[in-house]
Amino acid sequence: YGKFVATREPTRLFIEPGYAYKAVDAVVTNFHLPKSTLVELVSAFMGRKFTLACYQEAVKEGYRFFSFGDAMFIYGKYDYNKNLDD
Repeated sequence: YGKFVATREPTRLFIEPGYAYKAVDAVVTNFHLPKSTLVELVSAFMGRKFTLACYQEAVKEGYRFFSFGDAMFIYGKYDYNKNLDD
């Protein structure tokens, strides 16, 4: 993995689907507002198609969203899209 270097400089980094993570391989997060940048962050780990499938399942099962809602663990090295129908 990459190394973290402390800096006071601004960044233009925007993590979106297709981004190659260099320092993390997993994340624990909650279910975010649709169309938010945080959903893009989750999609970068799982792919957009699987992220949307997870959100549909969460709504169907009554999961709670936003800051005090339910959480999910995402392992970045797993191919989440391999079992999805096209």
